[in-house]
Amino acid sequence: MELNLSGHVAVVTGGASGIGRATAEAFAAEGSNIAIWDINEDAASVAAEIAERDGTQSIAISVDVTDESAVRDAVEQTVDKIGAINHLFHSAAIGSGKFGFPFTNLEPRDWPKVLDVNILGMVNVAHAVAPGMVERKAGTMLFIASVAGQIGSPTDPPYSAAKAANINFAQCIAKDLAQHGIRVNTVCPGMVKTPLNESVWKAWHDQQPDDQRISYEEWADDKIRNVIPLRRWQSPEDIANMAVFLASDKAANITGQTINIDGGFVMHW
Repeated sequence: MELNLSGHVAVVTGGASGIGRATAEAFAAEGSNIAIWDINEDAASVAAEIAERDGTQSIAISVDVTDESAVRDAVEQTVDKIGAINHLFHSAAIGSGKFGFPFTNLEPRDWPKVLDVNILGMVNVAHAVAPGMVERKAGTMLFIASVAGQIGSPTDPPYSAAKAANINFAQCIAKDLAQHGIRVNTVCPGMVKTPLNESVWKAWHDQQPDDQRISYEEWADDKIRNVIPLRRWQSPEDIANMAVFLASDKAANITGQTINIDGGFVMHW
C-alpha cells in the first residue's frame, strides 16, 4: 500500500527501543525523515542505523519529556535540522517498577513520577508540537496508551491510571484540533515483548515465594493463553504498521479513536 509519507518529518518519542524504534524504522521505510526524542544514550546510534539503512535523514535529540523547556527546544532543533513536523508518535512512558495488586502494595509516593512522565510528558509534547501543525493546517498525532488504561488493570495502578488519562486527553486534543485539519488518535497495545512488559513480570516475581516463582517466558505464555483470544504476542511491528497507516491519507477520516492492537484482549474482558 502506497502511504505517500516520503519526505515527511516524523517525531518519535521513546524511539531508541521497543515500539518507538519499530515505528521510527517503519516511518523511515516509507521515506520519512525521523527525529528520535529519547533520554536513552543509544538514540544516536539507532538514528544513524536508520539513516544508513533507508537513506533518509534521521536525527536523535536527547530530551526528557517531563522538562517543558527541553521539549520546546527539541521542536526547534527538529525543525532546524530536518524540517517542519508532520507527524508525532509519542511512546515515551514508564511503569512504577512495582507489582500493584493489591494497590496497597504501592505507596502514594510511588505515583508522582509515573504520572509526571506518562501524563505531563504527553501534555508537554502536545503543547510543543501543536502550534506548528495549527499554523500549517495539517498534521497527525498518535499517542501510545495501553489496554491497561481501559480495563483498570491492577498490575500497576499508576501506569493504568496514566494510560486512561492518555486516552482521554488525546480525545480532547482531537476535538480541539480537528478544525485545523489535524488528526489525533491513540493506540493501545496488549502483550508486547518490551523492557516495560518484562519489568511487570520482575515486580511480580520478586514478591513471590521461591516455590511459586516462574520465568518471564512461563509467566507471559500463561497470561497470553488465558487472556488473549488469538493466543499470541503482539509485536512492536504490529503497532508500527498501524502508526504509519494512521499517519497517512489512507486514514484521512480517522480521528479521536482508541485502537486496540491486543489480539482481542479487551474483547475478552
